[in-house]
Amino acid sequence: MILVADSSALITLSICNCLEILNTIFNEIKVPFEVYNEVTKFSKPESEKLKLFLKDKIEKINSEDYFISEGSLGAGEAKAIALYRKLKANWLLVDDEKARKIANLNQIKIIGSLGVLVIAKDRGLIKSILPLIEKIRNSNSFFSESLLNKAIELAGENSL
Repeated sequence: MILVADSSALITLSICNCLEILNTIFNEIKVPFEVYNEVTKFSKPESEKLKLFLKDKIEKINSEDYFISEGSLGAGEAKAIALYRKLKANWLLVDDEKARKIANLNQIKIIGSLGVLVIAKDRGLIKSILPLIEKIRNSNSFFSESLLNKAIELAGENSL
């Protein structure tokens, strides 16, 4: 199963120390070069962890070849959607709301970082998502409280 990842979801999973979960759930993880550049900038949170994790997962893509215009999306999101199409991937890992809407309109199967955590809990890869949700709440990642609580509920846990 191939997963193409965008930057914000990767950063969130890195904050939770859960990047390796992706290797357990998915057979192959790929990122466009633009996403790699975005998450490994020195000023970005988690850049060193992401540089190590992504070093052998980078693909170059010309989005024009796959009919994706950056338009209202960022370069990384547009390239991730184009790479998804090029590889005929199974999942697009993306948290950005606008990118998720565009992916849905294009019949692209999406999963977010919180969805990965719920799957990890269901498969016994993690004991609880509550401490991970707390890390997310205390980070620069933005998720609504209702979305965080929904993930907690889906994992079969009680909110704090």
